[in-house]
Amino acid sequence: MPVVLQKPTKTTSVKAEPFVKWAGGKRQLLPELRKYVPPYYGRYIEPFVGGGALFFDLLPDRAIVNDSNEELVITYLVIKDNVDELIEKLLEYEYCPDFYYGLREKDTSMMDSVSIAARFIYLNKCCFNGLYRVNKAGKFNVPMGRYVNPKICEVEKLQAVSHALQDTIIECSDYKDVLDKYARKGDFIYIDPPYHPVSKYSDFKRYTKEFFYEKDQIELRDIISELKKSGCFIVASNSYCDFILDIYKDFEIDVVQAKRFINKNAADRNSIQEVIIS
Repeated sequence: MPVVLQKPTKTTSVKAEPFVKWAGGKRQLLPELRKYVPPYYGRYIEPFVGGGALFFDLLPDRAIVNDSNEELVITYLVIKDNVDELIEKLLEYEYCPDFYYGLREKDTSMMDSVSIAARFIYLNKCCFNGLYRVNKAGKFNVPMGRYVNPKICEVEKLQAVSHALQDTIIECSDYKDVLDKYARKGDFIYIDPPYHPVSKYSDFKRYTKEFFYEKDQIELRDIISELKKSGCFIVASNSYCDFILDIYKDFEIDVVQAKRFINKNAADRNSIQEVIIS
């Protein structure tokens, strides 16, 4: 079967962009990442979508996005299918400690999908530094931030995101299952996994209660190798460290500067090196 190729063409009156602040988000690196996007490709696949910066930048007509964070995926689906009800609920939320901690402690298993999505967005907008972190039991445990007037509900942005997601397949699975199910010759796959930690406090693993260890990074490298052999266009990001440089020594590696905006001390939010693997 011939590969049907595409150029990103989807447009909206308001540009869709990430609706959450996400540790390790790629908005600031978009000028670099764009250099690696093939001019034509089959489908766009992002198995660790997170905030989806590159997806929203490209707005591909045919895309599959996935994440293992169930609440994040529920939020994507609610924005896609029920954005008006989500907006109505968010407009009722107030920024104060009693409301914040009361909502944070609610059992999401007892909530409907719109309420889960509203809670997810509210906590992201109002928690300390926009950090999403869970403990080993999977419970969100970030304290309330100190803001004057946080933008809890950005109506036009949510509507634009909803429009952008209409033809997108959204999954909540292990990344390996998604790639096995969908990846085909000619597809463009952007892989932005939990980064290998370069210091005690620099890991990006706590988006879910699971962790991403060295053996997982090596397994991912092997999967990327197989995808490349099958004719997929692959771009991956990770931390700049000896371990990552070693396991990807047979790939093209470019080092880029990224500024980290999530750190407990503002003075420590300095530029760090990351790698783009192709």
